[in-house]
Amino acid sequence: MRPFLRSAALALCLAATATALPASAGSAYPDKPVTLLIPYPPGGSADMLARPLSALLQKRWGQPLVLEYKAGAGGTIATSQLARSKPDGYTLIMVLAAHAINPSLYAKLPYDTRKDFAPVSLTATLPMLVSAPLSTPANNMPELVAYAKKHPGELTFASAGPGNTSHLAGEMFKAATGINMLHVPYKGSGPAVVALLGGEVSLMFDSFSTSYPQVQSGKLKALAVTGAKRSPLLPNVPTVAESGVPGFVVNGWYGILAPAGTPSDVVNKISRDVAEALKDPTLSKQLASYGYEPVGSTPEEFGKYIDEEIDRWGAAVKAAGVKLNE
Repeated sequence: MRPFLRSAALALCLAATATALPASAGSAYPDKPVTLLIPYPPGGSADMLARPLSALLQKRWGQPLVLEYKAGAGGTIATSQLARSKPDGYTLIMVLAAHAINPSLYAKLPYDTRKDFAPVSLTATLPMLVSAPLSTPANNMPELVAYAKKHPGELTFASAGPGNTSHLAGEMFKAATGINMLHVPYKGSGPAVVALLGGEVSLMFDSFSTSYPQVQSGKLKALAVTGAKRSPLLPNVPTVAESGVPGFVVNGWYGILAPAGTPSDVVNKISRDVAEALKDPTLSKQLASYGYEPVGSTPEEFGKYIDEEIDRWGAAVKAAGVKLNE
């Protein structure tokens, strides 16, 4: 074969080989709309984070990012849907701390929390706020503990439902201080806050983002925050840990998962893009105004965090003696 014919044949062979080889899954991602499942109703703390974050990701990707709300059963309905979804990065979910609580709370789940998902990014953390009606006979945690010990069983604390973080945080506080308070569960944070505003209960451990506006308006009073440090929004309100309960730190958190088996380059791309979006000054300012602390972790960091949270909340569920769907 003549040299120029050999060269032409080689070029055609290389071109055919290049055409046959698939491009990296992450290099072209996304080339169609992405769905982000939200396991709670619109207007909640997850929605307050997901909406502005999704707007930035849409702009970055040049593809729609559709928020799909699948509320119910402590977030397990949406999580079950994700576990059954195609592992291609086009169906994701934003989970909350309940994701780490549910393995201990429910007698049986339709998925394996540790094996059926690919961690993508811990997006943000959010401390809880211990708030109370103005009529509650305590203005801080030491006064609350003293009153509870003098009047055992008189104080009540609301929650968004059995096994919710607002319930377990209250149980953890009871165990740490040795006081007796009656748990009053409601069907969601909204009804619980309404009861709190009406003075039907003595206090509540609730998401900072939902209770803070009520404190800011003077309708509720803040007794403490549950984070490791004071909130910049309420600098004069101490943490529970500095109020006589050393080591008491309870944070809500929000993270993104993909189905197990999603290509690692796709997972890593989403994680990097989320981290970059969280650095946006406008978004950072907006989240800070509600008490969120943006994180933007790596997939590996988030996976380790979930494992630690499953163990920690598991101990709290066991101590509270709560079990569902037995």
